[in-house]
Amino acid sequence: QVQLAESGGGLVKPGGSLRLSCVASGTRIRDVHISWYRQVPDNQRELVATISRATITSYVDSVKGRFTISRDDAKNTVYLQMNNLRPEDTAVYYCKSAPTIAAMTRPDLGSWGQGTQVTVSS
Repeated sequence: QVQLAESGGGLVKPGGSLRLSCVASGTRIRDVHISWYRQVPDNQRELVATISRATITSYVDSVKGRFTISRDDAKNTVYLQMNNLRPEDTAVYYCKSAPTIAAMTRPDLGSWGQGTQVTVSS
């Protein structure tokens, strides 16, 4: 059973940076595809970034050039480096594993972490 644990959230001022971590257990991180989603209250979860087993990455347009997803196989961890943060980036951020590339964009498929809160405010 794949289990994921996010960390690294917090309060940051606009223009600041945070690095989120998603640590996997029950699997090698390189054997699964990983997606980062975010959610604000009363909204659906929004796909933010993905990294495939082959480390091919993709991003939603609103974070391109500001966020970077990466993987460290030795630490069994996927990171989301977030730079130049904006108030509209405020959300709970979740990582999700997926057994296939198609499942990366399917919230109903795969395993979810518990989430980490990111708040961007002056």
